[in-house]
Amino acid sequence: MTIPDPVHPAWLPSEAFRAIGARRTLVLGDGLLAGTVHDEVAQACARYGGLVRRDAGSEPYDLVLALTTAEIPPGVAGAVRPDSVLGDEGYVLARRDGATVVLADEPAGLLYGLFHVVRLGERAFAAERPAERHRPATRRRMLDHWDNVDVHPVMGQVERGYAGGSVFWRDGAPRGDLARVRAYARLLAACGVNAISVNNVNVHATEAHLLTDRLGDVAALADVFRPYGIRVHLSVNFASPVVLGGRPTADPLDEDVRTWWADVTERVYETIPDFGGYVVKADSEGQPGPFAYGRDHADGANLLAEALAPYGGVVHWRAFVYNHRQDWRDRSTDRARAAYDHFAPLDGRFRDNVILQVKHGPIDFQAREPVSPVVAAMPATRLAVELQVTQEYTGQQRHVCYLAPMWREVLGFRPWGDGGADVAELVGGGDLVGVSNVGDDPYWTGHPLAQANLYAFGRLAWEPRLDPAAILDEWIDLTFLPAATGDAEPAASGATDRSRRTLHEIMDDSWRTYERYTAPLGVGFMVRPGHHYGPDVDGYEYTPWGTYHFADRDGVGVDRTRATGTGFTGQYPPPWSEVYESLADCPDELLLFFHHVPYGHVLRSGSTVIQHIYDTHFVGAEQATEARRRWQEAAGLFDPSLHDRVKALLDEQVRCAEEWRDQINAYFFRKSGVPDAHGRCIP
Repeated sequence: MTIPDPVHPAWLPSEAFRAIGARRTLVLGDGLLAGTVHDEVAQACARYGGLVRRDAGSEPYDLVLALTTAEIPPGVAGAVRPDSVLGDEGYVLARRDGATVVLADEPAGLLYGLFHVVRLGERAFAAERPAERHRPATRRRMLDHWDNVDVHPVMGQVERGYAGGSVFWRDGAPRGDLARVRAYARLLAACGVNAISVNNVNVHATEAHLLTDRLGDVAALADVFRPYGIRVHLSVNFASPVVLGGRPTADPLDEDVRTWWADVTERVYETIPDFGGYVVKADSEGQPGPFAYGRDHADGANLLAEALAPYGGVVHWRAFVYNHRQDWRDRSTDRARAAYDHFAPLDGRFRDNVILQVKHGPIDFQAREPVSPVVAAMPATRLAVELQVTQEYTGQQRHVCYLAPMWREVLGFRPWGDGGADVAELVGGGDLVGVSNVGDDPYWTGHPLAQANLYAFGRLAWEPRLDPAAILDEWIDLTFLPAATGDAEPAASGATDRSRRTLHEIMDDSWRTYERYTAPLGVGFMVRPGHHYGPDVDGYEYTPWGTYHFADRDGVGVDRTRATGTGFTGQYPPPWSEVYESLADCPDELLLFFHHVPYGHVLRSGSTVIQHIYDTHFVGAEQATEARRRWQEAAGLFDPSLHDRVKALLDEQVRCAEEWRDQINAYFFRKSGVPDAHGRCIP
């Protein structure tokens, strides 16, 4: 497939298909996605001189991609024939007797098997490979686009978007640029994403009509995503019966309202037979919901689930519900408690096709939060964990911040301690959802290195136990290597190694670097209100949003203990309820999230809180400067225009990191009166 100029090919440059395109390939199987597999291979063969066929013939093949229901050439089937059902998306990969073989029960598995071979490159055709069985850990690997059809007066075309405008919408209408959407679908399939919602969870007036008279716009997008195994979902306004249907009420228990949703949903599936379902943000930050009628979230979610059930659709009901009109003087009110308080009592009341979509932390996608207690609190409810791929609070794609290490920690967290299930197991077979970081920027994500976060989301959603460094290697090898310089021929091995080493040096620890020079010890926020970029220590401190640090002359942090604070620690099961409650046992990196402590409090690391603040902010800014130096030394190893874009962004990261360092250190020096033990300059 030709990528529309001048869009960057990301992790699917034509070079990534050289190994396949130079060989003889057999594709066996019917169906739309099997056709996609054939077309991908055919385009590669046209470029690199190989051959692809859809009937076996008598000649030997280097690569066989086949459904298990197809007639497979003798000698191939026995080598890799699976001994159990692979499911809708699973596949077996093996190499034996000179042939690399991918077998799948369904065409989607064949597509994912193809992209596995693309990731392997020449390694797929080297040594013998015993049969490997691959199946996704999660049923839906979904991206939520916070894209507006109309340009919002505050949030623009994409809410919390840092990569230009929407790839779907422009100024109230579809972009019409379906070649780019097709390229996007291909990128998502290659990293394992199989579902997408195409509009903002904050559903404004124009976006509401996508459900009814503008449904054709959604159908056009579904047609483009379908050949890559991706089902389209739609964010809907809970008050749609009033807003769109002229009804006097949206009460979820009203029979006329139920009929309205049933009729509308029937028309949706008549237009888009493989439609995925609805995404709903209700009774949160001004969005309408069931509270207006004296109902609860189970009543609201079940209303939509009932309408979707006959068609196999699901409703993703977001658990991001809290009071955003708090009295900042009232320390008993705690935004962190809200999701649990609202939803845990409802466990067991949701229909089977309701998926409660829970942010991975209890506040709002900060650089460091504990895992949300809701994940462990609702065993009788289907859950999806929501991650923020777009870097709202982690540098807004102006800073390098590789998020896979954070996500891997979240997915590996064990709410009941060692020996208990981890988050990945708790949502196993369910959904992992990411807020997309894509826009119409030529590099897709604004910062070229932020592409790694999108790629890593898909790969971790498929297999949550993958090593973030290994995922980064995959992304580097596909995106930059072996033709890292943009030359037609593969780069020399020395340049290849230098390129990979440079990217690892800059990206491996970049999340922790960002954490070091921003809000300390898990306290969060301290950002400029509204746009959330750059430091403003007291920016939210006296507002109704519930995001406080309570710093005074004596100490800093939020007391969330049961003994003297908000009681939030009690929402966790043992042992974490006790660990977080204990000042002595609470992990250093979350201390200020759970406790208000004096500046002289000694951390488990041996440093005092105030000295930790000084040290980490100096070190973090220095690490940003060092990343820029390493990138400058790598000029010539990367495409010049990409190198220039990253260099300019690293200049901004260094400037902003120094601003964070100076503002945070100056603020806490003036609050505490304690000088830096090393005598460094604090403004």
